[in-house]
Parts: sequence; C-alpha cells; structure tokens
Amino acid sequence: MNVLMAEYRDFPRDREARPPDGGLADLAEQAASCNPACCGATATVITQDAAGQGEPPSTAVTHPDLSPLVAVQWEAGEGPIPSALESGRPAAAEDLLRDERWPGYRAKALDAGVRSSVTLPFRRHALAVTLTVYGFRPGFLQDAGHGATVLLGDLATTGLLRDRQYLDVLTEVDQLDTALRTRPVVDQACGMVMYVLQCEADTAMTLLRRLSQRTNRKLSDLAEALVRTRGRGVEAQLARLAERLGETTAAAPGAGRGHGPAIRRTPDGCPSS
Repeated sequence: MNVLMAEYRDFPRDREARPPDGGLADLAEQAASCNPACCGATATVITQDAAGQGEPPSTAVTHPDLSPLVAVQWEAGEGPIPSALESGRPAAAEDLLRDERWPGYRAKALDAGVRSSVTLPFRRHALAVTLTVYGFRPGFLQDAGHGATVLLGDLATTGLLRDRQYLDVLTEVDQLDTALRTRPVVDQACGMVMYVLQCEADTAMTLLRRLSQRTNRKLSDLAEALVRTRGRGVEAQLARLAERLGETTAAAPGAGRGHGPAIRRTPDGCPSS
C-alpha cells in the first residue's frame, strides 16, 4: 500500500511535463498492476458544470483492444461506466457470457476475449473519474472493488482535480498578465481615437472593438498597430464606423443626450480637428 502511495506521489506535477489528465494513463497502468488477475485496465475522466455541460470524456487504456469497450459505452449511453457514474457505486460483471445487461458493451468485450470487469467511480466536485479492470476469466476480480484499487482511484482523482485547478489558476494568471501588458497600448490607441474623432472614451473603445471584429484582429494587436502608425490609414474607416454608431445611437430612445460633441468632417469624409 505504501508503495502505491509513493508511486502516485512521484507522478510529474510540472505543467510542461504533464498535460491535463496526463496522469490518466499512469492510473490505468497502476490499476492493472494492482490486480494480477486482470488482463488490462481503462481510466476515464469527465468534467461537468452545474448545468450538466462539460468537456468530452478523456480515456486511457493499457491495451488498444480495450478502447472499443469504452467507446461503445459513451456512444450507447449504457454499460458499466455509465451505470457506475449514475449510481455512484461499483458496477461489476462477473461473467459477460451470461450477463445480458449491456448488449453493446457485452458484444465488444466478448469479441476481445474479456469475460469479466469491475468499474469503480470516483467523484470530486465536478470531476468524475472511473477505473475499470478487465479479466479473461469469469469471477476473478472480486478483490478489485476495494483495497488498493480504491485507494489508488481516490488518490488519482484528488490529484487530477488539483492539477486541473492549478492549470485553471495558471490560465487566469496568464490572462491577467496579458491584460496588464496590453492595457496601456489599448488606452493609448483609445486616446488617439478620442482626439481624431473628438468623441468620448466609451465611444472610442466601442469603435476600436468594432474595428477589431471587422478586421478579425485582436484588440491589443489593432491598438498596437494604431499607435505604431499613429492612426494613419484608418481615419476614414473609423469615421464611417463612428457615423454608423451615431446613427444607431440616434435611433435609440433618449438619444442625443450626454453622447459628447458631434463629429465634424471635411468634404472627403475624414473628421476635422
């Protein structure tokens, strides 16, 4: 038991060394090694939010022949994995030659020579993990539903949840860092638009966002280009967008109050200072 815990603690934790759910393959391999009577193991992980929406399930197998056994369960919506996830209890098939509960899974398993299986479910908040061990012989997996396999599944599920939370935090930090680094140049570009079009900050930011969408460029990239070129080459386009924005605003109830000074244009359509 201590050996299992030590091996799991040795799973790589570095973000670059192991991608999200990278420990899933390790979990399947460890589960197979914990059960000498089994011929292989599979591990799955799925995340769902409060609305029941989530990412597609991730799967790891110790042998390619086991992949169809997992795939047919997700496709048909029935089998030991869906049953275990729904009930929260282990789902065992002692002899698939006689067990007719899951026809699709049963057919795939027998084609692969699998006669028995045990699926263990583990849940941590929105993270659901299953661990399934398979046997070539019927009734040889009674011990898989408890003991070392359960401990391994508990440890792995906790680790996978921690890894995902860690990566979520890193992603949020990266986004905040990007926002902090790009905000000054966006503000600078917004100030240039305010000066050129003689408009308020909210209007300038709206125009920048619309121009970003029209040109299919990131707002930060667009702002950097505007600052670098001092806005040359986009004056007319900004003026047209401002005119359309003004028409939309004028059509709204209460328009004409508190929207800043009107944009003055030269005969060629460009705004005048």
